[in-house]
Amino acid sequence: MNKILLHYLSERPALYAPSTSKFWDDEHISKGMLEAHLDPDWEAATRKLDFVQRSVNWIANVSNPLKRTQLLDLGCGPGIYAELFAEAGFRVTGIDLSPRSINYARESAVQKNTNIFYQCQNYLTLNYCEEFDVITLIYCDFGVLSKEERKILLSKIYRALKPNGLLLLDAFTAKEYEKKAETKSWSYDSSGYWSENPYACLYSFYRYDDYSTFVDQYIIVEKDTVNRYIIWNHAFSIAEMQTDLNDTGFQRTAFYENVAGDDYTDSSTTLCALAHKIHLS
Repeated sequence: MNKILLHYLSERPALYAPSTSKFWDDEHISKGMLEAHLDPDWEAATRKLDFVQRSVNWIANVSNPLKRTQLLDLGCGPGIYAELFAEAGFRVTGIDLSPRSINYARESAVQKNTNIFYQCQNYLTLNYCEEFDVITLIYCDFGVLSKEERKILLSKIYRALKPNGLLLLDAFTAKEYEKKAETKSWSYDSSGYWSENPYACLYSFYRYDDYSTFVDQYIIVEKDTVNRYIIWNHAFSIAEMQTDLNDTGFQRTAFYENVAGDDYTDSSTTLCALAHKIHLS
């Protein structure tokens, strides 16, 4: 165990190295993640509720649920966006990797008598063909994926969209990380977010500026185990995002600062793309 710990501490992770254990769907960690989603004043997992509502209103306005009825919400979590999309008039399918979040979303839909279909699935394994009018991937999930995974996902999304369908996704820009220096710190908890048992958390933030990629690394040391959780994020420019979308087949892409449709500026820390799958007759 000591050799493993020393290795993790002495070397930064290779680009897009995976975590050593489950993260999004871990039985314990998912408890804290669900709490973060449901806290209306904390933006750790879902943006604040007033922004979410403004975002849903804008998305409904630009996509028109009377015309484009079928919406797929990727990374839907406990269904916060999905329920509001349903209220706006969409017929909603939500997909998320976390069983805990999906179970919460299903129970909430039953309680509110909301007709939303939820599925616990890794969205990299999508297998739909021209079933949706609108697909959303919200809160910068796209940048967590490697370049190869992003290509796979965009291809699957393109196939899942009907002709004239819309893809809406967001990502961080380099401005988000412009002044963030590499750092290391540690803390101890008798029971907390990472484990129900006592643990030390050794945190590191690394920059991979040549790739416009950044990572938060958490080394969790318990009595008999060491786990490394690695959360990657790629920062996009409009040009790079446009290239990725065009290479997949998307056309007529509009860019905004965020998923509420604010104007993009040079100081924007996030970037939202609204891309069309053009029907060529």
